[in-house]
Amino acid sequence: MSWDDYQIEIPPSFSAVHSDARGRLAVPLAELRARYEVCEDLAQVLVDQAGLLYHTQAPSEGEVLRRIHAGLATPDSVVGPGEARWVVQRLAELLNWPCPPLVDGGM
Repeated sequence: MSWDDYQIEIPPSFSAVHSDARGRLAVPLAELRARYEVCEDLAQVLVDQAGLLYHTQAPSEGEVLRRIHAGLATPDSVVGPGEARWVVQRLAELLNWPCPPLVDGGM
């Protein structure tokens, strides 16, 4: 598959997660695409869980997002720290919730 055949547009915010200080990708393009698809899918899947948490366990939207971030920011997570932040920011966007400050390593 060539670059032109790839139909999914990767947002600059996600590319930045995998770029060095000069803005150059720090991973191969194929890996960036694969990681983006994992993270976008994860954010989409978490929409229902976030809504459930908000209505049953957490006192605020921000608390729901912080708890989800804490779960994603563990060492054995399927996403890295930058990706965990991106997933939660994307989740907040999908839910139309303000995203609270997120601290690496969870809460």
